[in-house]
Amino acid sequence: MSRGAPTLVQRALAGHAAIGLLASALLYIIALTGTVVVIHDRWQRWEQPDAAEVVTLSPEAAAAAMRGAIARDGDRPRTTHLYLRMPNADLPRAVVTTDHGASYVTAAGAIAGPEAHAWTEFVIGLHEYLHLPATWGLIAVGALGVALAALVVTGVLAHPRIFRDAFRLRARHGAQVARVDWHNRLGVWTLPFVLAVAVTGAFIGLGSVGFGVLARAYTGGDLEQAYQPIFGREPVPDAAPAPLPDIARALRTLAARAPAARPTYVIVHAPGTRGQHVQVLAEHPRRLIYGESYAFGTRGEWRGAAGLSDGAVGQQFAASTYNLHFGNYGGLAVEIAYMLGGLALCGVTATGTTIWLDKRRRRGLGGRRLGACWTAIVWGVPLALVATLWLRTLAGPGAPLVPAFWSLVAAAVIAAAVWPRWVGQRPWRMALAASVALTGIGHAAALMPMVPAVLAIDGVLITLGILGLFLDSRLLTRRRPLV
Repeated sequence: MSRGAPTLVQRALAGHAAIGLLASALLYIIALTGTVVVIHDRWQRWEQPDAAEVVTLSPEAAAAAMRGAIARDGDRPRTTHLYLRMPNADLPRAVVTTDHGASYVTAAGAIAGPEAHAWTEFVIGLHEYLHLPATWGLIAVGALGVALAALVVTGVLAHPRIFRDAFRLRARHGAQVARVDWHNRLGVWTLPFVLAVAVTGAFIGLGSVGFGVLARAYTGGDLEQAYQPIFGREPVPDAAPAPLPDIARALRTLAARAPAARPTYVIVHAPGTRGQHVQVLAEHPRRLIYGESYAFGTRGEWRGAAGLSDGAVGQQFAASTYNLHFGNYGGLAVEIAYMLGGLALCGVTATGTTIWLDKRRRRGLGGRRLGACWTAIVWGVPLALVATLWLRTLAGPGAPLVPAFWSLVAAAVIAAAVWPRWVGQRPWRMALAASVALTGIGHAAALMPMVPAVLAIDGVLITLGILGLFLDSRLLTRRRPLV
């Protein structure tokens, strides 16, 4: 019995540590993919550099695109919604989407070709839902946002001198000391950013749960009625056939009544029915809200705004969380700042878990396998993202990106658990740096994009990859790595 009890305890502690490692891995995946999707519009352009591009889309061209999309669907079941994405500076492409697919649109409103940025959508789905069913994915990601916010607060409280030592970095005092200092310094420097994205991520993720509770308590389970105070009332549905709405008139009316608003989406609910209505989302300059929602009738007549730009404080707050979380405001400078903050959060997550595993080992709790698994996650997840990008390039937009990604990550973790002594950090780092550089070189050479914004991404990828290889060979080999 004396030998059995410690073994049971050790197994329980190992299980506890494995659960902690899983939570850290999910936080790391969300942080890494969040860093990537900050520029999701630019990734879409990079993924399909030869797609039709337009600077503006006239009201008449928008109406032609709507008619073309309905005609493209042919005899398939009637679409429940029609979305027309208007071009902007970050993504000068118009896209019309129905239940049966999405297509690019020319400046004249003609259907140009299918939208096929599958890898970008794959990364967005990984960040927002962890590829789980929508509701469960939002709940999981929202709960992780709460956990991240709690980690930020408790991390500050646990280190009373954290702000006083904000610029104290003992990088030459041994790997463990340097790792702790990097963890604390990055945590302090990115504290406002991390707290903002954590709280807004939790709000977005758990908002659907909260509205579900409110709907059951006050509206008999009617979610649309629960959302009504924020996003406005939905018209009564009527499935009887009717001509398509006049969205050209709706866009002209919006331009006359709100000249500063820039339309981003035109949405037709239940097109081709008597219950159809038009919703136009439009950005407001120098505002944090993702946009105002304007409602129009079948003939394009004005029905009013939802109030996201000038309504109740709660409405404006709810409409501002999306841009605050994703960095969709302020242009490229803000996007770069968010990406740097996201990379810092990846570093904080990676070093924090490594510090925790080192403490376990010093206390005699083992952890060599857990440490190897964490190494596989830190470097294997970005490698798997690059591998899925190559898979999409070779196999087309229909490639099974989701199972490929999770299979690669699972294989890396299992291999690390079975053969921990063979898992070294330097080969992972060098493989990642080389693959990033080759991705930029291969994209530029194979597709020869002529758009400066697309070539800029290739240049950044090549530079980062070469820089990573250089630093690894000249600097990091002189001391034990930090993560």
